[in-house]
Amino acid sequence: MAYSREMHLPSDPDEALSALRDASRDTDIVVFKKSPICPVSTRAEHEFKTWLNTLGDDDTTRVAMIDVIAEKPLARGLTAALGVAHQSPQALWFSKGDLAWHDSHGALTCARFADASGA
Repeated sequence: MAYSREMHLPSDPDEALSALRDASRDTDIVVFKKSPICPVSTRAEHEFKTWLNTLGDDDTTRVAMIDVIAEKPLARGLTAALGVAHQSPQALWFSKGDLAWHDSHGALTCARFADASGA
């Protein structure tokens, strides 16, 4: 499902990181990494989408989704460039040009996303 706030990333991890840093200077961007065959990813994605549905029309937060199987070089390369362990599911929150927060697995709840957003 595509969202109007969705950001498409280049497949090259360095280009993707540069795009995320540049775009997040103006608005927060959440990268959500998931596996289409993992039940933990399915639960976390449900929590993420539930949180997204709480955002008002005036909220400018953008989203980039990464399928860790179909986009393996991007998924692993992005976290490697950030010095963060690759996880799935995983959220990477960019704000003001930097990685502001990241977490994975059971910590990816609607409440945690709301806390991270300051809502």
